[in-house]
Formats: sequence, C-alpha cells, structure tokens
Amino acid sequence: MNVQIRDIQAADPAAGSRMAIADGDIHPARKSDRELFPWLAKRWQDELAGIGQRYRQPYQSGPAYPKSQPNAARRDAVPPGGGKPGCDLPFMQRQHLDPNNVALGILNPLGAGQGLQNPDFCAAMCAAVNEWQIAHWTSQDSRLKGSIVVSYEDAPAAVAEIRKWAGNPNFVQVMMLSRTGEPMGNRRYWPIYEAAAEAGLPLGVHAFGYGGHPITSGGYPTYYIEEMTGHAQCCQSGLTSLVIEGVFARTPALKLVMIEAGFAWAPSLAWRLDKTWKTLKQETPHLTRAPSEYIRDHVWWTTQPMEEPEPREHLLDTIGWIGWDRLIFATDYPHWDFDDPATALPLRISKEQRQGFFLDNAKRVYGVA
Repeated sequence: MNVQIRDIQAADPAAGSRMAIADGDIHPARKSDRELFPWLAKRWQDELAGIGQRYRQPYQSGPAYPKSQPNAARRDAVPPGGGKPGCDLPFMQRQHLDPNNVALGILNPLGAGQGLQNPDFCAAMCAAVNEWQIAHWTSQDSRLKGSIVVSYEDAPAAVAEIRKWAGNPNFVQVMMLSRTGEPMGNRRYWPIYEAAAEAGLPLGVHAFGYGGHPITSGGYPTYYIEEMTGHAQCCQSGLTSLVIEGVFARTPALKLVMIEAGFAWAPSLAWRLDKTWKTLKQETPHLTRAPSEYIRDHVWWTTQPMEEPEPREHLLDTIGWIGWDRLIFATDYPHWDFDDPATALPLRISKEQRQGFFLDNAKRVYGVA
C-alpha cells in the first residue's frame, strides 16, 4: 500500500488545531492540598496535612520522576503566578484549550488518593477530589468533563461513589489506575465494573498506580525509561486478565478506555491470545468468543504516547486492525511527553478518519453531544 506522509517540518503548525478536537487525557493539579479541605472531615484534613498520602509501594510519594521535570511536567506549563503545572485553569485555557481548539477535555486527576494504604482515607480523598473537579474545573469551563476517581481496592466504597455521581453531566467516565493490587479481572473488582456499566459510564484505566508491586515480574527497574515503557506491558496484563476472567462476557455493556499506555501492542496481544485460547479454551467455558472479539467490541485507547515507527505507514497498518473508531486523541497535558495535535498524526488520511480520530470517537464513547 502506498501511503502519502506529511512532512512535519513543512506543515503549518496550526493546521492540525483548526478543527475542534477532543483531548482524552488532561491532568488537573491542586495548587495545594488545602483545596480539598471543604470536602474532607477534620480527621482527614489533619491526616493529609500531618502525615500525607501513604501509598502501597516503596515510593511513598509515587514514582520517582526525573528531578529536571517534577511531576513529569512540561517546564513551560508552570503558571505565571507559580504552583504546579495544571493547577491554574485560566493559564491552561490560554496555553492549551483555546489555541488547540479543544471542544471536549477529559480530566484524569493523578495523586487523587487512589491506592492509599488506609482504605477509609483513600475513599475520603477520592470523594473530595470528585467534588473538587466540579468546583474548580467543570463548573468553570463547560468544555471540561471529569472522571469519577474511585478507591478501587475497596469495591463497596468505589461502587457507592459511582452511584453517587451516576447521571451527573460533570462526569463521563469512571477512573482506575492500571497497577492494581491483584490482576484487574479478579472478582474483587467485578462490582466496580458492573456499577460503571449500570451507570452507562466507560471505565478509564490510566497507566501508573500503587498496587504495591513492581512494574516488572522480577523487581523494580533500574532506569526511568524502563518504568515508562513498562506501562504498556502492565496494561497488556490488565487487559488479558479482564478478557480471560470473563469480565466482558458477563458485563456486555462495559466500555473500557485504556489511557496513556500506547496502543500499537493491541494487535499482537490479541493474536497471541486467540492462538493460545484455541488450544486451551476448555479452561474458560465462560468465553463464548475469541479473545480478540471481546477486545474489538469493548476496548478503546487514548493515543498518547503515540507510537512513531519507521516507516510511518506501519502505524496505518496497526490502526487498520484496531479500527479508526477505537482511538481517542489525547495530549497528556501538562506532561513533558505532550502530543501536539498539530503534529501528532503526520499521515495523509481521509477527512472522516481525521474527524473521528480527533473528535467524534471521544464524543461517542463519552456520550457528549
């Protein structure tokens, strides 16, 4: 197949941003923990201020990002008045939402209390962050929609939080992290998936997490690049577990959005699952179809970090298997590996494919008109 490749250097840098786009992965930050105090009981205010968030893994404050880029953020994303990148809505509007013509932005708060050692504190933090998303973000800019963050290691608390916000137009998905305490298909998590499907909300699984386990099978990696690359491996394991444990078979209305772990690995994973399943299908009588069919019907991927193979036409082959309707464009703002919509897809594709890739797929998945 002959593919026309657009020259990024010669392209008009604004060309990719003139059309309205959706951004499936925006990370809002708090200026300080005190922003959550209005929705935290005095006990949890004292816990947050005096002890802080203790996670279920050796890195007490989360992954050890390079010091040159705190919180994995772009250096130019620090607001003029100071504070963490992503904490200032007017600055985000000027730097990202307005110039890139973002018509729909999905908020995925990190550091939102998910994965804390204390399950009660975890549930309280998640509940406060959901209130904070409305007060500080979605009520201030109608383009932004929140994700219901849940304490997913405590299924009853997570289900209660989902049902609390079900039907609220400020939220368009339920959010978990990929590094769970047990494989994602484990029965302890099933009530969460059922509640999300019942509410008509996609389940967004974002890379990272604090399950207490390393991202490799043998311990913590030496280099940051291993941690970054390993998110794809982690999400492959999570998706495999969801398929093989029968989550999609028993919850046919569930939609899964895999966030910030790439997508080019999807075809090879599905092929391998299908081949093995043909031999071992007697082990999983609850699966009535090949694993690849469940993946095709239930899973969407955000595009950041976009794989960049050489030659670039290999990317078209990969998307051809996944389906152009299964990809949701994302920038990962304000992180250092931000994908600029003007240069993120340097391929000659049809107008319909581009429209779906940058906007319509997200609107359909999230039910936004």
